Amino acid sequence: MCQLKYLILVAVSLCVLACTVAGDGGGRPLVTAVTKDAATSLYTIPVKSGRPLVLDLSGPIVWSTCDDGAPHDTLECNDIDCMRAHRFHPPSYGMPDVHSHYPCKCTAHPHNPVSGDTASGDMTRVALSANATDGINPLGPVSFTAVTSCAPDSLLQGLPAGAVGMAGLARSSLAFPAQVTGTQGVASSFALCLSSSQGNGVAIFGGGPLFVLGQPISEMLGGSTPLRKYKDSPGYYIMASKGITVDGVKVPPGEHAPLTIGLSTTIPYTELRRDVYRPFIDAFDQAMERWGAAGLRVPSPAAAPFELCYNASKLSQTRFGFFVPRINLKLDGGWIWPVFGMNSIARVDRATACLAFVEMKAGDKAGYGGGATPAVVIGGFQMENLLLVFDEEKQTLGFTAGQHLINGRSCGQFNFTMPA
Repeated sequence: MCQLKYLILVAVSLCVLACTVAGDGGGRPLVTAVTKDAATSLYTIPVKSGRPLVLDLSGPIVWSTCDDGAPHDTLECNDIDCMRAHRFHPPSYGMPDVHSHYPCKCTAHPHNPVSGDTASGDMTRVALSANATDGINPLGPVSFTAVTSCAPDSLLQGLPAGAVGMAGLARSSLAFPAQVTGTQGVASSFALCLSSSQGNGVAIFGGGPLFVLGQPISEMLGGSTPLRKYKDSPGYYIMASKGITVDGVKVPPGEHAPLTIGLSTTIPYTELRRDVYRPFIDAFDQAMERWGAAGLRVPSPAAAPFELCYNASKLSQTRFGFFVPRINLKLDGGWIWPVFGMNSIARVDRATACLAFVEMKAGDKAGYGGGATPAVVIGGFQMENLLLVFDEEKQTLGFTAGQHLINGRSCGQFNFTMPA
């Protein structure tokens, strides 16, 4: 009898765990490969009939080109999803038109943050697909209907060859993660693990574990920090309440402290507002001098927009990339996001490696959210081979910071083969 009670208790516990991971709808998280395009440094997922959409952490909607001449249903203006789409609009387009008569057709304004262009397009519904997963392997394809915006071919300027649009990942009910949550009944959370150009990274939408080489790398999250709002932007922001240090020395915080930090998959390298960039560059240069590496500086006009470049053959290599002073982002919650050489120094050619941080230009970030310009925007290079967990339920960003690489695991090692 005791054994029977024990078995019942175990069964109930497993059921509770499964329901917690899968969500109320009983579905499974969805997984997809994330490919870095060598020509543009943008990241894509093949979720529209196998064709790639570019990941945009600041994008509130999913948009793509619609087949020329092919009929498609268009949402009406009084549709709830039309009203949701109109919550976000690029500043150059102002507020959407308000129609006094129905039925009328819903129009959205898809935005390309790479080119800076915005267009008008019908709001419609299309089939998107990815694989269900147990966190170890893909289990089989799942197709679901998503609300998207049509866009003209001209809006694809600057995107990878073959890309047909963008998958917004931002904090919006029409972003890709929220639509997976709504259709699959899974957790309002997604994990992003970007790889460099060698091999595919991975994204899992809907919570659940993530295993690489048989080990759950989520257990090695180096910390978590609260997600913040910034102005009207739907993107993800965190706060460096104690600033930035280089080689343990605090960088002057610029004009506004504490520092608001955004995250972007559509810029290749981290951008810093000028009042933060100049002290940061000086701090890194001084740290390299303390390390006796001042003589390694090399002029490299071809390495623009990078400012500090070094003789790559004279820099020591470690499992964390080039051996250079460590950069720490000291975040809310007491956690530190360390930036090692693999995410701070980019090799631009065989002879030259440069500090991969650039100055933010005036007018940058003028997409959804009224041209918000935080102090720092972390770019794709600084997020590669880190696991980032965006949890809307807990309102936190969880992250690894090199820990899983100690044991030889990286974002390019997820097993995409179907189980037998």
